[in-house]
Amino acid sequence: MIHIGTSGYSYTYWKNRFYPEKLPASKWLSYYATRFSTLELNNSFYRFPAVAPLKRSASLTPRDFAFSVKAHKIITHTKRLVDVKDKIQEFMDIVQEGLDNKLACVLYQMPPSYTFSEERLINVVEQLSFDKRNVIEFRHVSWWKQEVYNLLKRYNINFCSVSYPGLPADYIITGNFLYRRMHGVPELFKSSYSDKELADLHHELPAEKNAFIYFNNTMFESGYNNAHSLQQLVETS
Repeated sequence: MIHIGTSGYSYTYWKNRFYPEKLPASKWLSYYATRFSTLELNNSFYRFPAVAPLKRSASLTPRDFAFSVKAHKIITHTKRLVDVKDKIQEFMDIVQEGLDNKLACVLYQMPPSYTFSEERLINVVEQLSFDKRNVIEFRHVSWWKQEVYNLLKRYNINFCSVSYPGLPADYIITGNFLYRRMHGVPELFKSSYSDKELADLHHELPAEKNAFIYFNNTMFESGYNNAHSLQQLVETS
């Protein structure tokens, strides 16, 4: 199954553009869920999540709606995946209780300064191999190597494929599904993808595995427009 959505949904610019005029912000998520089948929650990166708000978000979406949640920055940027099993467990307990069976993936986005080393690769595996829904996103080109793919595949950890300025655009699957983030190229968070680029993306989607595609070029209208266009390609194929 192909799941298509955006990274976040609560953007002021989207008011009266993506969201209908006079629709209150309290109903934005419900409206979003009529247009897309999945959402990547990013606010959990900046503020440690709580059960009650997550339960409310889950209640505002259809039964088959899927959430991906970005791990808090204390795990990925402060501690950089070193001795964080207790903090990860705390985070997972909250998002699992809050979203229940609507929790599809957990994204661990590493900082650009997190360069490849054998020690770090082993650490990634030790910290994240406990759950097949875990996704690791690297922001340094040194991680795009077969050694990394092989070990992640061995432990069923999902490598996050990206469209990101200066990083390889390869479609890489090391776990149970493809997870791809479309960040905007050449202008990060801004650039729109052309019809040809979206058609090429559609062509690369795996037939035999699930895929989660999130557009993070959400500063203006590109994110929701691109997500809608890709969704139409999938539905008509």
